[in-house]
Amino acid sequence: MRAAVTGASSGIGAAIAEAFGGAGASVLVAHRESAEGAAAVAERIRASGGRAVVAQADLGVRAGCEALVEEARERLGGLDVWVNNAGADVLTGEAAHWDWERKLDLLLAVDLKGTIACSYAAGAAMREQPSGGTILNMSWDHVTVGMAGENPELFSAVKGGVLAYSKSLARGLAPRVRVNVLCPGWIETRFAREADPDFHRSVARSTPLGRWGQPEDVAAAALWLASPGAAFITGQAINTNGGVVM
Repeated sequence: MRAAVTGASSGIGAAIAEAFGGAGASVLVAHRESAEGAAAVAERIRASGGRAVVAQADLGVRAGCEALVEEARERLGGLDVWVNNAGADVLTGEAAHWDWERKLDLLLAVDLKGTIACSYAAGAAMREQPSGGTILNMSWDHVTVGMAGENPELFSAVKGGVLAYSKSLARGLAPRVRVNVLCPGWIETRFAREADPDFHRSVARSTPLGRWGQPEDVAAAALWLASPGAAFITGQAINTNGGVVM
């Protein structure tokens, strides 16, 4: 299996890349500006006996997306799985203090347009292969129920677009290419680590399975959706959220 994972230098993306590498895939670990993190992920994959290469790209522009897909094809010798995990972080760091319009512009460019541009390029490449391929896109469990607050509202708009786009793309690329969506809930990434302790505890208490999710929980779902066991599944959204949204 030859798999490319965007936004793979840390968090959920890193866990997905390492899960594929551990399953025997050759993995392209893509990042925008975290070369050190991406290199560490690739080294962990190699240390466990897998094959990994690192690539840099700005997925907020179409040319960057298309160039990354072509690089993945060349360096991996083909492309069986494409995971659109890259997303703009507007919750931590300097971006957390931006106004809503600046946040939205970045989310639209990276999370939505980047997913669309990468999906079109990867889908076209996979349709040329006898074995076809699989595309996995990243949405959010709360897009179907909503959540109050400026950041959730912006996130819902953008990730809701990813969900709707993916369902239509699944029809357009069938039967050679499958398209499915991962919808994480509260996952223990940088945002969770920096969250107020009371909020952190309240999330765990309100989750039916009693804890925050781990990046590895999402990675396990991604690995299964790309496996032969999911060969008859396309156009579906999988909530990995401990039951918060059902």
